Amino acid sequence: MSTLLISACPGPPACAAVHTCLFIDGLDFVARSDSRMAGLDPRRLLRPGGPLYPTDMPRIVDVATQEQPEPGRDKLTIRVRLRGETVIWSDLMYPGLDGRPIEEVRFRLEQYLGEVERAYAALQGHPFGQ
Repeated sequence: MSTLLISACPGPPACAAVHTCLFIDGLDFVARSDSRMAGLDPRRLLRPGGPLYPTDMPRIVDVATQEQPEPGRDKLTIRVRLRGETVIWSDLMYPGLDGRPIEEVRFRLEQYLGEVERAYAALQGHPFGQ
């Protein structure tokens, strides 16, 4: 099982806009998948019942969009589904620590939902989360 950690970049002056950072087992998922991408607005991804919340029916979720060299139409998507007490992200392709491609990750439902809810609550305490 993998571990999810979510944070939010505060936007200017550090970045062009506020965006979600998704870390899987300590690795920056978006940057490792495509360095031109930046995570989407955390208010969109983390809201209760939002796209990162798993359901029994698989769904395609946009998690990032192209930022460099300039904003574009390219998006980074994942397939999110729930199987019992396991959240599965599939349709991935990024290098793991050993350099081999990671195509799917699994999270314990309790840890996953706890992290999404923790990150959303933290967002509400920041000026950009209002």
